[in-house]
Amino acid sequence: MKFMKLGSRPDTFYNANGVRSISSEVRSDLVVHVNETRYLLHKFPLLSKCVKLQRLCSENPESSHLHITQLHDFPGGSKAFELCAKFCYGITITISAYNIVSALCAAKYLQMTEDVEKGNLVHKLEVFFNSCILNGWKDCIVTLQTTKPFKLQSEELGITTRCIESVVSKVISNPSKVSLSHSQNGDREVIDTNKKWWGEDISELRIDLYWRTMAALKSGGKVPANLISDALKIYTSKWLPKISRNLKIVSSSNGESELESSKANTSRLLLESIITLLPMETNSVSCSFLLKLLKAANVLQASASSRLELARRVALQLDEAKVCDLMIPSISNDSDTIYDLDIVLNILEQFMLQKQSQKTSSLRTNGDRECQESSLSSSSTINGSMVKVAKLVDGYLQEISRDVNVSLSKFISLGESIPELARLNHDDLYRAIDVYLKSHPDLTKSERKHLCRTLDCKKLSFEACMHAAQNEFLPLRVVVQVLFFEHARAAMANGHLTGLPGNIKALLAAKGNGTSPHGSETVSTNMSTPQGDHEQWVKPTKSRMKLAVDENPDDGSSKVKQSSCLVPRRRMFSRLWLMNRSEIENKSKAEKVVNCE
Repeated sequence: MKFMKLGSRPDTFYNANGVRSISSEVRSDLVVHVNETRYLLHKFPLLSKCVKLQRLCSENPESSHLHITQLHDFPGGSKAFELCAKFCYGITITISAYNIVSALCAAKYLQMTEDVEKGNLVHKLEVFFNSCILNGWKDCIVTLQTTKPFKLQSEELGITTRCIESVVSKVISNPSKVSLSHSQNGDREVIDTNKKWWGEDISELRIDLYWRTMAALKSGGKVPANLISDALKIYTSKWLPKISRNLKIVSSSNGESELESSKANTSRLLLESIITLLPMETNSVSCSFLLKLLKAANVLQASASSRLELARRVALQLDEAKVCDLMIPSISNDSDTIYDLDIVLNILEQFMLQKQSQKTSSLRTNGDRECQESSLSSSSTINGSMVKVAKLVDGYLQEISRDVNVSLSKFISLGESIPELARLNHDDLYRAIDVYLKSHPDLTKSERKHLCRTLDCKKLSFEACMHAAQNEFLPLRVVVQVLFFEHARAAMANGHLTGLPGNIKALLAAKGNGTSPHGSETVSTNMSTPQGDHEQWVKPTKSRMKLAVDENPDDGSSKVKQSSCLVPRRRMFSRLWLMNRSEIENKSKAEKVVNCE
């Protein structure tokens, strides 16, 4: 980094009884109060270079030999004033990016211009700023960082604007080949060309300067959108966790939520500023980053418009999301759920609206045959994203199903938010329903039926069917459907398609409307998923039930057709499986004998 030295005399300032003075044979005749510091100096060297002090002394003549002057609210305080005073005495001072802003503001305040003396301090500082500071990358960044105590003066003097313009011009000149990090080798900056650059350095800026810099980069149109996105990620990871780590939600007396930390407003401003800087180009920002911002927006209670914009952007790339990304904490006092279900429903609704809009637009624009073929190809892409989102939703349902505060209506709404055709396999959906039933044992019979209406038994794997057949929490009709479709599947595999087996019909007739699913014993039955992972189905319970009870509605008596012994449901369904399979095998053997004859 560059620096400039002015003056040649040694520093002779000293402290005496709380007063700053300078060693000199000449008697002091000027007292200057700068904020809380008192200086005992001389009129001649200071008034010859400072128009401000000349005017103050002429306006308030003193009868005694000491002239007292007050400089309240001096920019940069006593440190900046002393630097200007040393320049007037010819004492050596060093100017760099770390102090040029305070020095320039102080010199301007004292009016140390060319009008009173050639080669005055303001002129020398301007030359150094234009020739050295603005030409150096790190110098510009440091100078911008030091403008915080001098926001108004820096704007009036054009320091902030010129530094931002210099930074932007350097980024635009070669945005992807210059390194982000700078190491010092003497006075020369060593640049690592293997890294994306400017993001780390400008992430040191406070949010208002960062926003202006990034907005200028975006408007220039020469920096790729993905690099803008990378820079925003760097800034967010550096500042948002630090700001929001100690935030706590507390309930106020009027029942509204408040953010206890004093940093909340700063955090919210930072987040909303980052949202406005997001590139609009498709796929320029990753879905996981958008969802991270959405989580922060929820916690920080950002504006509704910011959250809606993020939800809209997430919906455009929802097929890229992971289940963990959707686990957005709920902070609403109106909901006891762990995660915010409404915002996920909103994202899914936007996703479906966008897909429908794409389909409608494609049908309107594609009139001829070739365009229709192109439309079909586009449709397959849309269906592919639908399949991914359906799997995502089922995974999300499995996570929230353990929350006892998740209402049945919300769970069903989430499950039905995706078209039926988008689910190629219903194993994940079945697992979510199974966990929900176990976590909500007080559901009525009609509620359990309503919950299972989205489940398509034909799309369950063999392992899932085996588990469902023994699941005491499922409605009986669902269990029978599982048995029937598995029977049909086995029959078709052997070249036969038969009707519903008699034993299943007997079960349905005997059971009627079903009884309470709750059991007292447990069965350790572990089933692997069709994908071959090591997850296990939730272990079902079993109860003992009567197999064939025929109730007479007239006299209220019950007639036991078979044995009155209680048979475990698991054993009963296992026998049904064996009977179905042996029946099919016997038919197959008979056909072979006939063919041989």
